[in-house]
Amino acid sequence: MLVLGLDPSLTGFGWCVHDADARGKSRVVAKGRFKTNASQLFVTRYVYLREAVNKVLQSHNVDCVGVESPISGETWSEGAYGLFLYVNEAVYLHRKDVVFFDPLTLKFLTKEDASFRKGKMFKADMINLAKADTGIGRWSNDEADAYHIGRFAARFFKLLRGEITPEVLLPTEEQKFLAPGIGTIHGENKRYFLYSKETNGFK
Repeated sequence: MLVLGLDPSLTGFGWCVHDADARGKSRVVAKGRFKTNASQLFVTRYVYLREAVNKVLQSHNVDCVGVESPISGETWSEGAYGLFLYVNEAVYLHRKDVVFFDPLTLKFLTKEDASFRKGKMFKADMINLAKADTGIGRWSNDEADAYHIGRFAARFFKLLRGEITPEVLLPTEEQKFLAPGIGTIHGENKRYFLYSKETNGFK
């Protein structure tokens, strides 16, 4: 399964395409970081980053996408939320299934996988885990977050499509994906969208 992970930001936008079924360095197909200038208009930055995501999707025929989303109920800047909508538009136009994980959920999911750590996950922990998982030594914190977002997006969609069973989930995945009434799997058209099945609208 080829998956794209996106960590949207106006200052350091991380992205990573990886093969969820591969191991080691061959796991990562491509990764990078987009930047914009704070002196530019918000809409100029939105359009540039949307088109950057569009080019990645044109270059890599991914099976699904994972995107870091704003935290519900938190005070986020209008700029960050606007970018999130522009990114979602690019994914929709390519008809790619997408799941959203907020930053707290992402760190919660990675804690179980990084069982040698206790307590809060920091940026350095996310980078070190990406290094250990792929054997690739150079990661920005934005790229590492994008990689982990993609990892759990792949796990979620494999579960949703019946490619893996609940029995193989990590405890943190089971809690976040399957919790009665509030798990991600219960959030179609809210926490995840099956754009590949969308026939209405424009393209």
